[in-house]
Amino acid sequence: MKSCPCAESLADSKTPDRVVLSCYEWMEALIPALLVIMAVFAFLFRIITVNGPSMQPNFTDGYKVLVSCFDRTFSLGDVVVVDAKATALHEVIIKRVIATQGQTVDIDFQTGTVSVNGVALDESTYIKNGITKNQYDLRFPQTVPKGHVFLLGDNRRLSDDSRSSDVGMVDQRYIIGKVKTVLIPYEKFGTI
Repeated sequence: MKSCPCAESLADSKTPDRVVLSCYEWMEALIPALLVIMAVFAFLFRIITVNGPSMQPNFTDGYKVLVSCFDRTFSLGDVVVVDAKATALHEVIIKRVIATQGQTVDIDFQTGTVSVNGVALDESTYIKNGITKNQYDLRFPQTVPKGHVFLLGDNRRLSDDSRSSDVGMVDQRYIIGKVKTVLIPYEKFGTI
């Protein structure tokens, strides 16, 4: 096992100045590296913990995901994390983008089918079609305003999302970023 360079310097040195200089050099190298790591995780990436069942079965309560904060283009199917200030729920939420500005969303609550601009979505890659919450307070169809997105949870029976006025259409400025990778649990590790 390697010992600390400071300790080696102390043993080899006849003066404390060499020890101090060696420790100073190590700190001089470590501090900028730590600042770079902090900047990366503050501005470019974040690690977020999934809270609640609204994105099951794809993202379960307790999953840790890596979120990219610099890609600000959103499209159908992107999984995004929204800042707590954006909704009346007052919590960070994770949802899937269904529509972007100018698109019209309609939901057939009899069949659970979601349509964007009159075309039924094939969501079979991430959910079973035909499942939806039957308690909501928005009327459909809805057109997404400029600078906003329409979001739905994958667990449509339980999700509080853009079908509710508590969330509504989400201003893109409140989106923290896109989920890129599942970090934990390890058996689900990988990019989305």
